[in-house]
Amino acid sequence: MTSPATLLKAWKMLPKKQLGQNFLADPAIPRTIVNRTGISAADVVLEIGAGLGALTVPAAGAAGHVYAVETDRRLIDLLETELLLHKRDNVTVITADILRFDLGNFVREAGIDRPLVVIGNLPYHISSQIVVRLIEARGWIDRAALMFQKELARRFMAKPGGRDYGRLTVMLAYCAEVRSLLTVTADRFFPKPKIDSEVIEIRFRETPEHPTPDEAFLFRVVKAAFGQRRKTLRNALAGSELHIPAAAAERALEAASIDPARRAETLTVREFVALSRSLGEAALERSSR
Repeated sequence: MTSPATLLKAWKMLPKKQLGQNFLADPAIPRTIVNRTGISAADVVLEIGAGLGALTVPAAGAAGHVYAVETDRRLIDLLETELLLHKRDNVTVITADILRFDLGNFVREAGIDRPLVVIGNLPYHISSQIVVRLIEARGWIDRAALMFQKELARRFMAKPGGRDYGRLTVMLAYCAEVRSLLTVTADRFFPKPKIDSEVIEIRFRETPEHPTPDEAFLFRVVKAAFGQRRKTLRNALAGSELHIPAAAAERALEAASIDPARRAETLTVREFVALSRSLGEAALERSSR
């Protein structure tokens, strides 16, 4: 593997700070990610942010096919050249912004007949948005192995009661099993970022452990509860975009067996599901009057 610094210099390019480009410089890291994710010839892989191909090349060596999505048009010729040099002919390079990428439509048009394995070294500034998009499109995905800044990765794996526990923690816990695959220190990148990174695996469940009839509403309730996380749940819900009267919020919390004085970070997924059901029933009752 040619170093990112050497490649970029040869192609007369510089990393784009606005795209959060920090390229993997240690070839052992991508190989470890591929191995620990268990990618095999039976898998179809979607890579988010293929960059210089550090992860694309070993993934293509293990997978049946890789679809490599890259938004920076400057890198496409470089990426395709690297794939050619490494004799990886099972890769389709796609120039696209992943936040505007319709995964379901892509799977249908490509004729893919199995759930995808998603991989990627994600730019920090859009990491959370990408996770939300993957949760929404999880019907097309088996699992994902994604690299985040370590602080954000820890939030995704947090337990109730701590400051790291938040909206995305609950959303992921509702529909997936999340575990750490490995930590990657900052000196393994070019240019070197300020903090270390962590690769986590998100393995989506076929059915949530605590299902809800209205998932979209559940996620709105979670967002509202964490929107003012220093407030009690009663006040956070009353002051949220849900426009729930304080008295109605309190009744719904009590109906779900949740103390209205508790805060969002103390609730389990099961309790959030119970709360969303209670709030939904209360809304139906008010509308029928």
